[in-house]
Amino acid sequence: MDQRKEILTWNNVDQLIDHLLPQFETTFDSMIMISRGGIVPGGLLAEVMDIQKLFIASVFFPSELEDMERPRLLAWPSFLMFPADDLLNSKRVLIVDDVWGSGRTITSVKNRISAAEGYPYTCVLHFNPYRSLFGANRPDFFAAITDAFIIYPWEVDRDSTGSFLHDL
Repeated sequence: MDQRKEILTWNNVDQLIDHLLPQFETTFDSMIMISRGGIVPGGLLAEVMDIQKLFIASVFFPSELEDMERPRLLAWPSFLMFPADDLLNSKRVLIVDDVWGSGRTITSVKNRISAAEGYPYTCVLHFNPYRSLFGANRPDFFAAITDAFIIYPWEVDRDSTGSFLHDL
């Protein structure tokens, strides 16, 4: 059975951002956008919230089994890019990604900020509780709950397999 797909417009994204904004009851010292999915929504939020200190986290999970006894979903992340701990220490940091699917990436970023003694807050446009590996844990802020594969306007040329879409 194919997963349901939902193709969003820029207007849909604006509505999601508008839904997120009233949820923020605190100000943030900085923002970490998770590459690649969090860069566009993070940029939009940074602009409207006037967050000046922006960072990128690039997280890689091994796709091949390095240890044949451990399932791939238990693999430790590699941080290809991440701000220095002293930039996070004692800071309120908004972590932005497009989707919380399994939750592995955003949770890894959150834990690394906590280890640097920062105060992480997670934010996504879409939360998929049906795929989450973290039980009752959920994003601090999210605009919508979905079970669909979301195709954002900045990636409209691709589908869930990475193939180009020709019949939109």
